[in-house]
Amino acid sequence: MSFTLTIRAGPARLAARVPQFVKSTSMPSVAIRAFHQSSPKNSFFTSRAASLALRPSARSNSLVSRLQGARRSYNYNSQYSDPAQNRAQLLRKLFIGGAIFGTTLVGINVVFNRETREDGGMPLFERSYLNKTFMHTGLGVGIIGLSAYQMVQNGFVYRMMVTNPWVVGIGGLALSIGTMMATRSIDPDNYIPKYAFWTAFNVTQAALVAPLMVMAPPALLARAGLYTVAMMGSISFVGATAKQDKYLYLGGPLLAGAAIVAVSGFAPLVLPATALRTLAFTENLWLYGGLAVFGGFTLWDVQKVLYHARLAQRGAIKEDPVNESISLELDFLNIFVRMVQILMMQQNRRK
Repeated sequence: MSFTLTIRAGPARLAARVPQFVKSTSMPSVAIRAFHQSSPKNSFFTSRAASLALRPSARSNSLVSRLQGARRSYNYNSQYSDPAQNRAQLLRKLFIGGAIFGTTLVGINVVFNRETREDGGMPLFERSYLNKTFMHTGLGVGIIGLSAYQMVQNGFVYRMMVTNPWVVGIGGLALSIGTMMATRSIDPDNYIPKYAFWTAFNVTQAALVAPLMVMAPPALLARAGLYTVAMMGSISFVGATAKQDKYLYLGGPLLAGAAIVAVSGFAPLVLPATALRTLAFTENLWLYGGLAVFGGFTLWDVQKVLYHARLAQRGAIKEDPVNESISLELDFLNIFVRMVQILMMQQNRRK
């Protein structure tokens, strides 16, 4: 009897103690549920459903964000441009450039060429000699441009830039001066050695100009070349139509100005970095003062070519358009380098 009563009384006692167990285990159960809420282990179907419900949302969010980023980059990089609008802008730029060139030509001709030639115009032998000189100048500039382009394509410029800059600068200057003096010293009747040294001189000039093709964009180089041709063309027209020997006296002052410009170019190597105003002044002197000086050299060189043409016509000297073209090539390169630097400064300021 006692054994049976004990078994029957057991469930009743447990039932009476259920509320105490619930009260005592209610807080830990909440904590356990909160701790295992993200991934419950006891319910198989609930965890699988929760995982399937959560994964697509995360993937969809990441996919939408990726598509939005791709859509933004695609819209940014693929801006549509109307060909008719681009053609109109090109024509407007050409018109403005032609107007500037014509105005500059007329203005320089009025200011510097008030007294024209008294002999009724340029004689045929002077015109022929001047045309030969400008033909060799154009060929020399073309050789310089093609050589510089090939140096960039072959990687020669990069190898030259990673070496010692002093060795490259001094060596290039020595080769340039040496080939120029050799070209000038050879008799014009010896065509092969004279043109060989003249080509070597143009190649050395290309090595000095080639780094600009790496640093400057092609459109900017084209603009600088156009401005240089316009400036030299207008000044050459003035020198060709002016009175005989009118500007030959400018040789001495221009040489002094070139010396000042050269010294201002070495100012960053001597002056400290804290002298900002002085460095800015020397930079402007090197840029704009160099434009004025080498523009004057262009005027003087054209008049010198005509003077040598008259001497050759009298038999005093031999015709040598190669030597005459060297001076005009140097004028072109010095003006072109400064034009590129000025345009690059303007582009950086716009950014």
